[in-house]
Amino acid sequence: MCLILLAWQVHPEYPLVVAANRDEFFARPSAPAAFWTEAPQILAGRDLEAGGTWLGISRQQRFAALTNYREGGRQLADAPSRGALVADFLSSESDPESYLEALASRGSNYNGFNLFVGDGRRLGYYSNRGPGPRWLAPGIYGLSNHLLDTAWPKLSAAKTAFASALEHLPSSAPFFELLADQEIVPDMHLPETGVPLEWERILSAVFVNSPNYGTRASSLLTMQKTGLITLVERSFGPTATPLGEVCETFQASAFISSR
Repeated sequence: MCLILLAWQVHPEYPLVVAANRDEFFARPSAPAAFWTEAPQILAGRDLEAGGTWLGISRQQRFAALTNYREGGRQLADAPSRGALVADFLSSESDPESYLEALASRGSNYNGFNLFVGDGRRLGYYSNRGPGPRWLAPGIYGLSNHLLDTAWPKLSAAKTAFASALEHLPSSAPFFELLADQEIVPDMHLPETGVPLEWERILSAVFVNSPNYGTRASSLLTMQKTGLITLVERSFGPTATPLGEVCETFQASAFISSR
């Protein structure tokens, strides 16, 4: 997952709204969002190579989403799967604070990552390239492949469009429109993350489109104040070819109002 836009306790009817793109090599096998057979309380896509996921929600309102931290040339070949962090939180009974505190104690074992976790009461963020767990106040947040709210051009533009899209809920169209933006940022505004300039250009778009690597899934997750949760996920292949759409709606069990 390379872009996450998140509204936490901003909209009066939707305490949590998440719009996200997952970018990955097309050769890496994955499955679209579904309730997991061995953990039927979890709704998430699946990385079929390592078994983890990039974004998911549970029937108990447990939410988690992950992006990698881009740092060219600084990868541990034997590091554990970062996608397992999302799956582990969704299936655990730990509160977000305990989970992130325990993760921070072993965060150096992993390649760079950013992680959101929440349970309907609190929403936390942690990066193993940052200072430590952070608990988020109500607001709109953006995350790409650096630290939370780093003002990369694509993230700044996407946050502005996301804030506008919130005003049109329950319509999903404005969210998927912003997630489909393939505009490449001019070189003078590109970050320097240790990858070649050609890759900085490709990755500067909200929706990444290249022959071997690109946006594999665009997702919109909403939680209403009644506890009704909806996840819409659109999947893509090379050259942005649409591969299908998943839409799941369910009522959270043990619902706890976040207001």
